[in-house]
Amino acid sequence: MDLAEAQSMPREGMDYDVVIVGAGPAGLAAAIRLKQLDPDLGVVVVEKGSEVGAHILSGAVVDPIGLDKLIPDWRDDPDAPLKTPVTDDRFYVLGPAGGVRLPNALMPGLLSNHGNYIVSLGNVARWLAVRAEALGVEIYPGFAAAEVLFGDKGEVVGVATGDMGVSKTGEVKEGFTRGMELRGKYVLFAEGARGSLTKQLVKRFGLDADREPQKYGIGLKELWQVDPGKHKPGLVQHSFGWPLDMRTGGGSFLYHLEDNLVAVGFVVHLNYENPTLSPFDEFQRFKTHPLIRDVFIGGKRISYGARAITEGGWQSVPKLAFPGGALVGCAAGFVNVPRIKGSHNAILSGMLCAEHVVAALAEGRANDELASYENAWRDSEIGRDLKRVRNVKPLWSKLGSVLGIGLGGLDMWTNQLFGFSFFGTMRHGKPDSASLKRLDEVKPIVYPKPDGMVSFDKLSSVFLSATNHEEDQPSHLQLTDPTIPVSRNLPLYGEPARLYCPAGVYEVVYADPEARTDPRFVINAQNCVHCKTCDIKDPSQNITWVTPEGGGGPNYPNM
Repeated sequence: MDLAEAQSMPREGMDYDVVIVGAGPAGLAAAIRLKQLDPDLGVVVVEKGSEVGAHILSGAVVDPIGLDKLIPDWRDDPDAPLKTPVTDDRFYVLGPAGGVRLPNALMPGLLSNHGNYIVSLGNVARWLAVRAEALGVEIYPGFAAAEVLFGDKGEVVGVATGDMGVSKTGEVKEGFTRGMELRGKYVLFAEGARGSLTKQLVKRFGLDADREPQKYGIGLKELWQVDPGKHKPGLVQHSFGWPLDMRTGGGSFLYHLEDNLVAVGFVVHLNYENPTLSPFDEFQRFKTHPLIRDVFIGGKRISYGARAITEGGWQSVPKLAFPGGALVGCAAGFVNVPRIKGSHNAILSGMLCAEHVVAALAEGRANDELASYENAWRDSEIGRDLKRVRNVKPLWSKLGSVLGIGLGGLDMWTNQLFGFSFFGTMRHGKPDSASLKRLDEVKPIVYPKPDGMVSFDKLSSVFLSATNHEEDQPSHLQLTDPTIPVSRNLPLYGEPARLYCPAGVYEVVYADPEARTDPRFVINAQNCVHCKTCDIKDPSQNITWVTPEGGGGPNYPNM
C-alpha cells in the first residue's frame, strides 16, 4: 500500500461539545471552566507532548490572579505546586565586569512581584490536568493535532491527529495507523507561541488584518541544583545589558525555588540585527558574569530547554474568534513583556473563552463565530494588563536598552498613575524575520568555548532536555525551497539557522571544510526542542514547523 492509498482510508472519529488543542495553562483552564459551568459538556484536550507538562517551558513567576478566579481554594490543596512565594525582588543592569542594582522604589509598581510565586509551570499544568480530569475532562497526551477540519461553509468543525507509521522517505511502515478525528461544536486552540495550526488559521481567516506583526523572543532556561549555602528561596533576580549590546533587546532571570533549585534563563528578542548572534551562546556567556557565576559553582545542571515567547502584546493580538473556534493563551499572544509573565493571562483567557462558549451552547449555537469573546477581552483583566505596557516593547526596539527602557518605565508610570501614555499606541513595524542585516554590514560575534562548569555546548544541553523523536519519520521541519539555505541565506547571512537554533538542528556541512567547498544544508530534526524559532526568524521565511509524530520532542522535568 502506498502513502496516498493509506491516507485515503477513513479515519475513526469522536464527537464532543468542545475540543481543545494544547494542555497548557490556557487549554486546561478553559476545560476546567467549561465543566464548572456545565458538568454535562463533553470536553476533550489533545496534547502533543508525551505527557501533560512535557513541553511546558517558562521561567516562571506566576501571578495567582488567574488561579484565584479559576480555583479559589487552591491554597488549601496540599498538592498545589505553588510553594515558593517571592520574598526578594532585584533588578540589575549588567556590564562586562559588574552590575548596578536598580532601586525597587524607582521601578513601576506594575513590575512588582509581591504576592507572586516561583513555580515549575510544567508542574502547574500537571496539577491542572488532575483537576480537569476529576471534573470529567478527557485528556489525551501523545496525540499531536496535525490538521484542522473544516465544514461545508468553511467553518472549523474539529481537528485530526497525525498519522503514525510513515517513514522518512514517505513509505507506509508496518503498523501504520491513521489519525483520529475529534469533532466539536467549538474548537479552542491553545498551542502556545507560533502554534502550527494557529498559524494556518490566522492566514486562512485573516485574523491579523489591521494588527501589528506579532513579535517574539526566544527564551532559554536551565534548572540547577545549587550548593545549599548559595540558595535563597524566594529570590527573584532580573537583569538586562551584558552580554547583549545596548541595541539588542533581551535579559535574564534567576529564580530560587524550593529544594535548592535555581531556574536560570535568558531571553533574546528575535528582532535582533546581527546574523552572527547566537542566543544559546549569549545565555552561556551570561552565566560566566562575576555576579552570576558563583551561584552555580559546585552545583549540578539538571535540565535545559528553549521556547519562543510572544512579545507583541496589545497591538499584535490577532482576532480571537472565527467560525467554529477561538484562540486562547499564548496562541493569541497575551504575554506581558516587561513583567515577563503570561500564564496568568493564559488562564484568564481560557476562562473567558469558556464562558462565552457555554453561553453560545446554551443558545443552541454551534460552529459559528464567538464574536462576544473577541469583543470582551480588551475590557477584561487581560486587556487592562496589556494596554498599560503596550509601548515598552516598541520603545525598546526603536531606541535601544538605555533610552528605550527608561522611556518605557516612564510610560508605565504614567499609565499606572494617570491611565494615559504620552506615546499613544506605538507600532512595532516589520516582523522579526525582516530585521537581520547582511554579513558585510555587521561585526561578527566570536564566542568563547564553554568551560564545562557553568557554560556548555548545545548537544550536551539537548541531552538534558530528554528530547526524542522516532528517527524514521518525515521531517517536521519543512523547506519551501531546499536551495535557499545555501543559495541565499549562506552568502547573505552566513545561514543564521545554525546559530539561532538553540538545539543544533541546522548545520552547513562542507565537502572540504578547510576550503569551504560544496556546502550542504543539513537538518537534524531529532534534536528539535519545538521552540519554533526557525519558523519565526528565518530571513527567507522558508522553514515551516509542523507537528512530528505525537509524543515526540522534549520531556521537561520540573521546567
